[in-house]
Amino acid sequence: MRSASGFGVPGVGMTAFQTAADRSLLDLLVAAAERALEDGGLDSDDIDSVHVGNMAAEAFNDVSGLANALAAGLGTDRVSARRIENTSASGASAFHDAVDAVRSGRSDVALAVGGEKMSAADTATATDIISRITHGAEYQQGITLPSFAGLAANRYLSQYGADRRDLARVAVKNHSNAAANPYAQFDKRITIDDVLDSPKVATPLRLYDCCPTSDGAAAIIVAADDIGDVTVEACESAVGVHAVADRSDPLRIESVRAAGQSAYDAAGIGPDDVDVACIHDAFTILEWLEMEELDLAERGEAWKYTRDGRTDIDGELAVNPGGGLKARGHPLGATGISQLVELVWQLRSDVPDERSTGSPGYGLAVNVAGFGNNSVCTIMEAS
Repeated sequence: MRSASGFGVPGVGMTAFQTAADRSLLDLLVAAAERALEDGGLDSDDIDSVHVGNMAAEAFNDVSGLANALAAGLGTDRVSARRIENTSASGASAFHDAVDAVRSGRSDVALAVGGEKMSAADTATATDIISRITHGAEYQQGITLPSFAGLAANRYLSQYGADRRDLARVAVKNHSNAAANPYAQFDKRITIDDVLDSPKVATPLRLYDCCPTSDGAAAIIVAADDIGDVTVEACESAVGVHAVADRSDPLRIESVRAAGQSAYDAAGIGPDDVDVACIHDAFTILEWLEMEELDLAERGEAWKYTRDGRTDIDGELAVNPGGGLKARGHPLGATGISQLVELVWQLRSDVPDERSTGSPGYGLAVNVAGFGNNSVCTIMEAS
């Protein structure tokens, strides 16, 4: 597939990730889209296509037809509009669809918006909706995403010599980053002991190892012309073995590796060129596993990067400077685009000094569906 190199990102925007009791899902999508348009100095008439990422509006909110409603809410006319669903990677998949629209010449300017309003469902209902992301047979057996993460964490710690406090450091780091991010769901710094004393979820994981349910939306505009201070160098996706039980190694996430390698090839760079990364840390263990699949750390070595501070916001490879899913929040359809919004802000140095990663040249984001069933990897460059 032809590289996305040179496609501009004129504007981005997002809402705060928090319970939005007084706002509908459509309200959130419109707000994020309008902020992206304003950021890019564009009008709705400049948009050729609208791409909406959402996982479960029917289940959470009893609504459908989101792309059409958003186009109407923005006052756009005669644009193409569609919704993309790819479980927890719906946001990045909508962006992938927008990039493909520009790459093919069907759109000159495409708007990708992702959103989810999860607070409309009670905890039991939300848990069941999310559990259906897994393979049907695994769902029938009552296996959940936290269960998979707990099993993977236990094996990683025992196989590679990391200790439980090392894993807690991932949550501590990401909460610290989120505390300086006004869009993040959590603004509270935590300690290692806070993590280890939080309620058990799936041994050895505890509450502070897991991302929250969230409401929110994020938007990004991609253009055929090299406009703006950031360009899209690659956006690639891949699937992995669907049933986790069928994988040869529970610590391998094949979809992340495949999507990452395709993105590196398309962008013409390697892992050593990446300065800042937004990793899909729905559970703390996933930050390490995905870093290793992307060759941002050697196999079994990512925990050392965390312990040594190399993934801190001022480290050699800043990981999840916005707080990640763990602390920024995880409104399913919005997450993948919120990662890209964070990369754009970092690459154009549009963040306060306290959470700036310096002057990064390349940023990478990976958004994962389920427990690695499908992944989307994007690489951007400061222009």
